[in-house]
Amino acid sequence: MKIRMAEDKDIPAVTEIYNEVLRTSTAIYRDEEASIDERVLWWQSQQQKGYPLFIAEEDDQVLGFASYGDFRPWPGYRFTVEGSIHLRPDARRHGTGTKLFEELIAHARAAGKHMLIAGVDAENLPSRSFMEKFGAERAGHLKEVGYKFGHYLDLLLFQIRLS
Repeated sequence: MKIRMAEDKDIPAVTEIYNEVLRTSTAIYRDEEASIDERVLWWQSQQQKGYPLFIAEEDDQVLGFASYGDFRPWPGYRFTVEGSIHLRPDARRHGTGTKLFEELIAHARAAGKHMLIAGVDAENLPSRSFMEKFGAERAGHLKEVGYKFGHYLDLLLFQIRLS
């Protein structure tokens, strides 16, 4: 498996992975699937801001992706970013997420970022464990701020000091 920066050809696979996660979990608090055009615009916006989109690839297949972007859009937050990772179901629990996250953290550090934030659904025990494995500190518990699959969802905020 290799980790690399995304290319145009990757966006359909990124969209497919994103939509599978959206359909089957509470990892994304959204109801409607994303279109390829929407994901292209998101990726172009990421590029313009200097933010990465990393791809985990094996045998010319995209296994997952990771990115970070603005935590909040105001200048006082410019050293804080919010990261996310999404994987195909068959790529989970095989080290793919770990390699992507290590690359994401290294990039954010090299870019001079100070803090990485991650929002995790409170019921998502694997993602919570994943964040704790990286030494992420639980920084907040926002109760019933999301709504999906007919019920309200709690969001946990984790943070990793980068500098």
